[in-house]
Amino acid sequence: MRRIITKRASKRLGVAVVALTAIVQLVPYGRGHTNPRSVAEPQWDSPQTRVLAQRACFDCHSNETRWPAYSRLAPASWLIQHDVSEGRAELNFSEWQRPQEESTNAAGAVREREMPPLAYRLMHSGARLTEQERDALAQGLMRTLSASSRRERRDTASR
Repeated sequence: MRRIITKRASKRLGVAVVALTAIVQLVPYGRGHTNPRSVAEPQWDSPQTRVLAQRACFDCHSNETRWPAYSRLAPASWLIQHDVSEGRAELNFSEWQRPQEESTNAAGAVREREMPPLAYRLMHSGARLTEQERDALAQGLMRTLSASSRRERRDTASR
């Protein structure tokens, strides 16, 4: 008797999960995947820094996001859209002409393994940097972003 109830409950739960998954696809948020035109990038200290940043950072922090197939299915689409929108707002390597509030923290976030986030690294093997690559990216970001910051202050002062 107990086995029959468990079997029925499992079947109902499975049907409910499938139905709920189908229903959440109707929510329009998270499928408007756009990559606006890249306007201006920082002057990279080296091509290697840009390559490493492209591997580990650009999907969320540039207008060159690669949108995988699962990014079109809710609820994953909601999470991905949120992460990309938030990442671009905080630091966008493709819109370097506007103020980049988080640029001073980028190297430290890479060095402390806060960026790229663990969930992203698990899903994107290319973002899994070796210790040497992590150090090179952090140092390269520090040089690139501090030089960019100095140029910005100099340009502002000359106006």
